[in-house]
Amino acid sequence: MSITVKLKRVNGNYGFDSINENGTVVKMDTNPEMGGQEYGARPSHLILNALAGCSSIDVISILKKQRQEITDYNVTVTGEREAGVEPSLWKNIEMTFEITGNVDEDKAKRAVEISMNKYCSVAITLARAGATINTNVVVKRS
Repeated sequence: MSITVKLKRVNGNYGFDSINENGTVVKMDTNPEMGGQEYGARPSHLILNALAGCSSIDVISILKKQRQEITDYNVTVTGEREAGVEPSLWKNIEMTFEITGNVDEDKAKRAVEISMNKYCSVAITLARAGATINTNVVVKRS
């Protein structure tokens, strides 16, 4: 499958709009120390956003198929990049999945495991690049 995105500089030296084929815009910029103006997210930070989104689509889909009732859902991702090297790749990533509802904890943990190891292409790409991804699943019954 081929995907096309177009990037256009729209704000200062490094403020970009990246637009996909559907017209969805992602705003990007670099840090102020490099001349950015806080116009958008840092490109490397968007990788963590992509990881959270990719895995969440999997986890929610798996749990829905198992007739688990999710009333609230949050993921927190914290990443650490390699220090003192260029390029600075993601090294350690911690993910906490907070799932509220009538959800079996074992099923939630298994859904996260399946996503990380089988379905989430972002997680698998990061792992192949040498990142360690640790996950924690917190289920709050409602």
